[in-house]
Amino acid sequence: MSLTVIAQRMDIKSYQRLVVGVLLSATLLLLAACSSTPKNGVRVVDRNGVAQRPAVTTGQYVVRRGDTLFSIAFRYGWDWKALAARNKIDPPFTIVPGQTIRFDGRAGTVPSAGTTTTVVSSSSGTKTTVIKRPAATTKAAVVPAPLPAGPAPKGWGWPSDGILIGKFSSNGSLNKGIDIAGDLGQPVLAASDGSVVYAGSGLRGYGELVIIKHSDTYVSAYGHNRRLLVREGQQVKVGQTIAEMGSTGTDRVKLHFEIRRQGKPVDPLQFLPRR
Repeated sequence: MSLTVIAQRMDIKSYQRLVVGVLLSATLLLLAACSSTPKNGVRVVDRNGVAQRPAVTTGQYVVRRGDTLFSIAFRYGWDWKALAARNKIDPPFTIVPGQTIRFDGRAGTVPSAGTTTTVVSSSSGTKTTVIKRPAATTKAAVVPAPLPAGPAPKGWGWPSDGILIGKFSSNGSLNKGIDIAGDLGQPVLAASDGSVVYAGSGLRGYGELVIIKHSDTYVSAYGHNRRLLVREGQQVKVGQTIAEMGSTGTDRVKLHFEIRRQGKPVDPLQFLPRR
């Protein structure tokens, strides 16, 4: 029976309600079809932004302004000592824009004075470019053996108050640390004594990030901050405020906290005191 015939048998108000009902039903069916799971697989949304990936072992990286040896090692899953040894970078481990950091066993190069160097950069928060091309005049270097792991720093403390909303996982969701939900602007604390080796927003998925070196073996990282309160090279004590909690690089206010041993993520809950 057509809508016209139905309208003739009903008053106009009933007809209008019928039309509205038909349109609403059609809209709901359309939305359901659009939100259904694709037949070819399950739709997965990664809201963490810092999923685990294997360490880079080929190619090279061109240093950008704001990079440090520690931030590059952290980004690509390297132990900073091994990366320094591979590229013959001596203490205090200073690097400069335009310098190449190699991952394939050949020594990197430093731009010579008076030469023009093209620095490969990426837009803020988009992607990092790793260049894979042969070096012009480099010789193969002996790959340094992994250095023995030192003892963990004593006196670890929680980096912030709040609710634990994400735990470390080496499979499945692949969370390289823990996530603590809290209030915007609440203090973020150094988890142990150490030296700030990175403070900035150059690592995709971490927002405003602080990295602290506690020993030759251990570093810790604090991501998604609203504001950083320390600078690179600064010495900090356990419990010292280093940042304000925020939501940079993520979709909610939280602290993403990692501990790495020789460049590899480990479960922070194995080091932090029970609470």
